[in-house]
Amino acid sequence: MVEAPSSPVVVKVGGSLYDLPDLGPRLESWLDENATTQTLLVPGGGPTTEIIREWDRRHLMGEDSAHWLALAALTFNARLLAHLLRTRKPDIVSRAQEIWQGNFAVIDAHGFCLEDEARAGHLPHCWDATSDSVAARVAVISRATRLVLLKSVAIPPDINWEQAQRRGLVDPLFECTLRRAVQPLRVQAINFREWQPRKECTKSANSRTR
Repeated sequence: MVEAPSSPVVVKVGGSLYDLPDLGPRLESWLDENATTQTLLVPGGGPTTEIIREWDRRHLMGEDSAHWLALAALTFNARLLAHLLRTRKPDIVSRAQEIWQGNFAVIDAHGFCLEDEARAGHLPHCWDATSDSVAARVAVISRATRLVLLKSVAIPPDINWEQAQRRGLVDPLFECTLRRAVQPLRVQAINFREWQPRKECTKSANSRTR
């Protein structure tokens, strides 16, 4: 396990959100309200990894090959997030030691998982290991105290992560990956399609009372 000088917050940006025209400004606003001194963004898969799934179905690539090709697609998505966050200009990092060299970064999941192969508990090479589990693994390795999942759906607050798995709200390996954390890790899921900045919520509330 890599020792961290401080605990970053890991934020997974779901690939289903990439069709939001205002994803960049919306994400900037969320970070303005919620980012800490160290924040790591993990890109979701979305349309780019769905292409790999289709190739696997058509060409019988095998889960091992498809796994690494899907992770390579996340490198592309990391560059998309970095491009959208123009005012913050995040670094793109892959090695665990790089995580603590800056205050704000986007994870290159392919590079991270390649390096993680040398550590116990690395993710298996299969379709069950999606970007949900990649984000959980980044949180475990970075010894984060908080993991935030920005998704297109709400996860009911009265269910646990095992139940969320059964409903298809997180991937099948998410909960067991979280269990490898060596310190308390708070996990939160947000329906980012419905999220609004606090100042906009305040304006809306004021307009209703007038």
